[in-house]
Amino acid sequence: MFVQTEVTPNPNSLKFLPGKNVSNSGPYEITNKDQINNELVKNIFSVSGVEGVFLGKDFISVNKSDQTKWDEIKHIVTSLINDFYSNGKEFVIDENIKEEESDLDEIEQKIVKILDQKIRPAVARDGGDIKFKEYKDGVVKVQLQGSCSGCPSSTMTLKKGVQNLLCHYLPEVKEVIAI
Repeated sequence: MFVQTEVTPNPNSLKFLPGKNVSNSGPYEITNKDQINNELVKNIFSVSGVEGVFLGKDFISVNKSDQTKWDEIKHIVTSLINDFYSNGKEFVIDENIKEEESDLDEIEQKIVKILDQKIRPAVARDGGDIKFKEYKDGVVKVQLQGSCSGCPSSTMTLKKGVQNLLCHYLPEVKEVIAI
């Protein structure tokens, strides 16, 4: 097996592509090793400098500290991913871990639909995800995950991309902010 890597707009995040399914349960972000009982994720967190792991459908994004160099940890993370899949595992996550969505009103449903269809695929290409959190008084609150979390260009993406798109399709939306 050959794990490929892709740089992301975030210099502290790298996208690992194992060529296999990663999450069979939708996108999932882990920012604390005690947050999940998963062998691969715990092993990645044991690498010095790793601060977050994001599991997409077919990729793993790893976020590191500013002080850590990719040359120091990239080969270790690649090796851990190789070992995990070499042991016959099919998925890193293959269970229902999705958060229950509360009842959304009509405008919130439209926001989520636009995020899911038009924005999330583009954000996933960069190794991240965007989650709808709240809509109130014209303001949409979202959470950026994976490579998007802490990315220097995330503010521009949020304002020029997400906000412009939502305002175009939904005149009720006046602003988008990340929480």
